[in-house]
Amino acid sequence: MLFSLRCGLLLLVSLLLAVVGQAQQAPTSSSTHNLMPVPAQAIWGAARLPLRATFTYRITADTQPDSTVAAAARRVQTHLLRQLGTARPTAKTAASKTAPTLSIRYGKPGRMIDGDEERYALRVTPMGISLTAPTSLGALRGLATLEQLVTKEKNALYFPEVDIQDQPRFGWRGLLIDAARHFMPVSVIKRNLDAMAAVKLNVLHWHLSDDQGFRVESQRLPRLAQVGGEGQFYTQAQVREVQRYAAARGIRVVPEFDMPGHATAWLAAYPELASNDSTYGVATRWGVLNIAMDPTRETTYALLDTLLGEMTQLFSDPYFHIGGDENDGRQWLRNPRIVQFMKEQKLVKSNGQPDKHALQTYFNRRILTMLTKYNKKMIGWDEILGPGLPESAVIQSWRGKKGLYDAVKTNHPAILSNGYYIDLNYSAASHYAVDPLPADAPLTEAQKKLVLGGEATMWAEFADSVIVDSRIWPRTAAIAERFWSPATVTDVPDMYRRLAIVSTQLERLSIRHRRVPEQLLRELAAGQNVAPLRTFASVLEPVKEYKRHFQGMKYTTQTLLNRLVDAAPAESDAAREFGVAVDDLLAQVGATLASPLPAEALPALAAVRAPLIQWQANDVKLQPLFNTSASLREYGPLSARLSALSALALERLQLLEQGKAPTTAWKASAQQQLEAAKAPAGQAELAVLPALQRLLNGLP
Repeated sequence: MLFSLRCGLLLLVSLLLAVVGQAQQAPTSSSTHNLMPVPAQAIWGAARLPLRATFTYRITADTQPDSTVAAAARRVQTHLLRQLGTARPTAKTAASKTAPTLSIRYGKPGRMIDGDEERYALRVTPMGISLTAPTSLGALRGLATLEQLVTKEKNALYFPEVDIQDQPRFGWRGLLIDAARHFMPVSVIKRNLDAMAAVKLNVLHWHLSDDQGFRVESQRLPRLAQVGGEGQFYTQAQVREVQRYAAARGIRVVPEFDMPGHATAWLAAYPELASNDSTYGVATRWGVLNIAMDPTRETTYALLDTLLGEMTQLFSDPYFHIGGDENDGRQWLRNPRIVQFMKEQKLVKSNGQPDKHALQTYFNRRILTMLTKYNKKMIGWDEILGPGLPESAVIQSWRGKKGLYDAVKTNHPAILSNGYYIDLNYSAASHYAVDPLPADAPLTEAQKKLVLGGEATMWAEFADSVIVDSRIWPRTAAIAERFWSPATVTDVPDMYRRLAIVSTQLERLSIRHRRVPEQLLRELAAGQNVAPLRTFASVLEPVKEYKRHFQGMKYTTQTLLNRLVDAAPAESDAAREFGVAVDDLLAQVGATLASPLPAEALPALAAVRAPLIQWQANDVKLQPLFNTSASLREYGPLSARLSALSALALERLQLLEQGKAPTTAWKASAQQQLEAAKAPAGQAELAVLPALQRLLNGLP
């Protein structure tokens, strides 16, 4: 009773402080500490609670206990004690007389399918830690925050004193993992679920069928997995195992079976689904193949109903994703029988011509009827939005904000993925700048409530089960913060500071975003010194968007992803840090020459010069590898350009120190070399080029 009263008083005080805090400035680095996502409200004290090997916990549930909280508390305890070098986790029993380090109290078991609250209150004092929440889901989120609070100072670990009141901004915070184009074993899915839980993502969108594969066992239509999955698919037992694993971490699992397009693997297994007389094998090439199911035959719907009846029983979440994207309807318009059906059903435009979008809406309505029969809510990509689509259908917008706004303006719940395509190799900062519900959104308050949240999407044309972690993490943690934290949390430098800390935490959770690229580099070095190759790879990035399809190499499902472009980071930390140093130097120097340089500019000058010296000298060290490795030789031009541009930049710094301006001829030569360096090699590009351009063109 005293514990409950104390927590209630703390909650009241914190809520009052939160109201005051709403009028204050956005959180700063001193208030965010190492937390990601940033809590809705955190009040920090000066004291601390040491982390000791005697760390224990006690759990109290007001109603029915939820085993997920006890399991999560044990995991957190194990992780904490492992950092201390010990691993003997114990929980305090209710009868124990010794006070536990951590007291957890929650009201009732949480159910994501009911939209139960995820809010929690976390209080750390020198006397101990209290975590309270209305539901077990809130307790899980609070435990994730607690693990991030651990701070190291010299050889000691401690929790800083803090009072946190937290809740998510959006209820739908997802990550799509594409297991259709490249199969992702259960172990890959599980460790990414662990990482999702660490940054408070709560929806795994499992993309399970596409042109290149159908990945779930069907006992009623076994050829879907046997033929369409080509031997790589999840058994139904494995699907249930993944769902249990996710539920234990407060994550829902939403399956996607793409239809009527992106369906070549379906048609390979059951040719009667096809819109023409062709037969298909499972696709081995990438791209939009424009192969679609026949939406005019009742046999199509009978087969789909058989599958959906089975899959809706297998997947417990109330939401079910039908895809519906990138079907241009060309097969339908080329089939006289389908065209005649469209005319008979009045699926035509105002000029009487067949309307392929109207036919797809007809298909969507038929599928929605089936899913409704099985007590599921239908989700589809924004192409499914059209006149006559029932309002219960959820729209996932990937082509732009317009799709999101159009959806909610017609009373459809909506999810935003546009701006969160992590497979495009954009920076964490670019994703961080996207908001599912910006302040200038042209929506009414009622329409804003229909924006459920957002999802990061990891499409897998260029990510197999080996390298996929390095393409998802750590950038997705920044997106997770956009979904959870207040809209005022926008400090990009602080985001990157905390992202580096979270990246280390993810490594402790067995995410391989650092380990695998290093392993690939060692394999490419083939026994030679890997350090020069590591230096070079650290300033490369894969080309952006889907340009890898169009740069001289034909990729298929069988192409090994083990080249230097695959070991290069999706976002180069070295390039970003160099860019920060360059901008600092430009700000310190100003627009006029000065000799000698101001003393305050010298540290910035040194920070820019150090990596340039390393990059200039690195090409010579790489030559033995380029001469002996066919797979690395294609990257030789980039290495040479990096070395040459680094030499130019060092010359420019020397001129700056001497108070001299470069000649017109020197500037022209430098610009020529900068332009030449823009050309990618081996589907990779120099990530430091923009900063080098600012340096060479921005100094007086």
